[in-house]
Amino acid sequence: MNSVATFLVGVAIFVGILGIVIPVLPGALLSLAAILIWALEVQSATGWIVLSAAVVLIGASQVVKYVVPERRLRESGVPRRSMFIGVLLGIAGFFLIPVVGMFVGFPVGVYLSERQRLGTHQDAWTSTKHALRATGLSILIEFIGTSLAAAVWLVAVLFLV
Repeated sequence: MNSVATFLVGVAIFVGILGIVIPVLPGALLSLAAILIWALEVQSATGWIVLSAAVVLIGASQVVKYVVPERRLRESGVPRRSMFIGVLLGIAGFFLIPVVGMFVGFPVGVYLSERQRLGTHQDAWTSTKHALRATGLSILIEFIGTSLAAAVWLVAVLFLV
């Protein structure tokens, strides 16, 4: 694989990682697709091993990013309904307020749902903070899994291929 194509795969992986932190693109999927394209182009045992490692790392992070925060939300008493309303307002915010709308809509949605459910500002704000922490943990888990897959790819490109 020529160096320009390898560079473009690296850029796609990097954009995928950015897409995890700034949820506009399907970040992990984009990074995995870039590694798949690289492996198909390289057609070597190293390429297939790197792709396998990326599938395991990203796949595991996709499972863990839902399991761990969901358990923490259940323990803190935040219902799925509030998270769902937060996601809906986050999606609406994404379209209504460019760039930052999702980051505004999600907590507002969770807060409004929890305020209606719990009745007081303090209790609703506490639940909203739990939801924001769980969301941040989910993003962190996906970021780590995808970054590890990117690191495996980079090591292969720099030292093995």
